[in-house]
Amino acid sequence: MLMKILFGLIALSVAAPIVIYYKTGKRKGKECLLMNAISFFTFIGIGVVYSLGCSIPAFAAGEEVGLSMGEGLKYIGAALSTGLSGIGGGIAVSSAAAAAIGAMSENEKIMGKTLIFVALAEGIALYGLVISFMILNA
Repeated sequence: MLMKILFGLIALSVAAPIVIYYKTGKRKGKECLLMNAISFFTFIGIGVVYSLGCSIPAFAAGEEVGLSMGEGLKYIGAALSTGLSGIGGGIAVSSAAAAAIGAMSENEKIMGKTLIFVALAEGIALYGLVISFMILNA
């Protein structure tokens, strides 16, 4: 029952800022985005804490559970390394690509040099993916 309420709150945390954004005439974009991010990650955090808290009585009672605590943390670490490196890579690519387009508009001969910087920024996401495979196979 509590998980259904939590999923409803997560859906509301995504939908409410969008509705507010369009009702205010698209003037409060940054505030709506900030409200969306804070509420979404708050409810996701509550869900993670709740789901981890539900398995503690099973450990206390000595019952066998599907995953050990170490295996669960391994999956969380792999997910964090992939997700955060993907976000970081996206931020880096957006900055590098914007600068590359600006530089190429002035001089078309430097296209190869600018593509190298964009590819280096893309490598950040690939490094996170490699690390997550290393975590999962350890």
